[in-house]
Amino acid sequence: MDEMQEIEKEETFEQVEKEREPGELVVGLDIGTTKICCVVGEVTDESTDIIGVGIVPSQGLKKGIVVNIESTVNSIKQAVRAAEEAAGCDLRAVDVYVGIAGNHIKGFNSPGILAINNREIKKVDIDEVISAARTVKISENQQVIHVMPQEYMVDDHTGIQNPIGMTGVRLVTNVHMVTADIGAVHNLVTCCNKAGLEVADIVLESIAAANAVLSRDEMELGVALVDIGGGTTDVAVFCDGTIRHTCEIGLGGHNLTNDLSVGLRTPLQEAERLKEDFGGAIASIIKPNLVVDVPTVGDREPRKVTQKVLVDILEARMIEILEMVDRELVASGQKNRINGGVVITGGTALLANVVDLAEQIFDMQVRIGYPSRISGRVEEVYSPRCTTAVGLVMYGREKGRENRHNDLSVIGRMKGWFKKIM
Repeated sequence: MDEMQEIEKEETFEQVEKEREPGELVVGLDIGTTKICCVVGEVTDESTDIIGVGIVPSQGLKKGIVVNIESTVNSIKQAVRAAEEAAGCDLRAVDVYVGIAGNHIKGFNSPGILAINNREIKKVDIDEVISAARTVKISENQQVIHVMPQEYMVDDHTGIQNPIGMTGVRLVTNVHMVTADIGAVHNLVTCCNKAGLEVADIVLESIAAANAVLSRDEMELGVALVDIGGGTTDVAVFCDGTIRHTCEIGLGGHNLTNDLSVGLRTPLQEAERLKEDFGGAIASIIKPNLVVDVPTVGDREPRKVTQKVLVDILEARMIEILEMVDRELVASGQKNRINGGVVITGGTALLANVVDLAEQIFDMQVRIGYPSRISGRVEEVYSPRCTTAVGLVMYGREKGRENRHNDLSVIGRMKGWFKKIM
């Protein structure tokens, strides 16, 4: 883009921004294995208005991890440019909330105890007991990215959500902590910075997606969110209105595509198209006489393959992924608390009959998660593929102001991380 085009672009942004009603701009950036989704939201206390969306194929990542910084930066720039043009604004000075996933993510629960000696509990006591809960030994290459209180206990009274103003001898909390590999976080933020973006927070993708697709009733009753992305499957369990368990499984939609590519001896790009056009999760319901043209490599003629053979390949991998999720739910001790069922989101949620297969494996109610509680350009993000990016905007709406005015914000912590590892 030459200098004249850059000037015209900025003038257009200024004109659109003058016409827009005042509101804080927040950007959600989902840097995935197969795609990068940039969503611009204009947020107020009452609403989240989607004003710009940019979605491009992802280059430079593998299973959620940056493996080529230059390729990742270029992909981010393309997505951001598309979102800027749609929104009519410059995102270089806007807070960006970035999703993170991958096998390096660790989630666990940790208790904290504080003596309060029969006095009234204050905000500083809450901070201290949470600080006590997070003083747990973690690997040297890991850094805390989330500390989420689950509940508080004052003496023998349990299940308290806000103990401020209560009186007792002892204050106890349980928190859910999430850690990530320092190098992975550094590379992700570096890519965003090189693309001209200011990162306000790094957010676990399943936590972000939950903001967009789960209802308050589901979180109270007990629900498992299963976000099947391109490189990983992210799981988050909520009960009594708070997070109870998170985990990452190193399989995703790209594994289904790769299985088709190998099994049908067709290029990956063609395998992805076949998965979208003819794929499914249950082969037994496919008519055996339905035939699909499968492109081959080189100049050979396409081969004829029954759709049932194609779906057989996909079903085997989907069963493996969903059974791994089910085993994780059982091992976590949370499955019997999931009374609101399972919500599946992410691009692979669009695979035909995936809900029926999941209900067989989980033995509970399952639904597909679509972004909700948003306005504006809803039609552009109303897909399981966009739940994480939309959820990041909603997360930023709740956390942005707090982080910017708090000396212990994630922005400050990130700078500390980088000093340690650079």
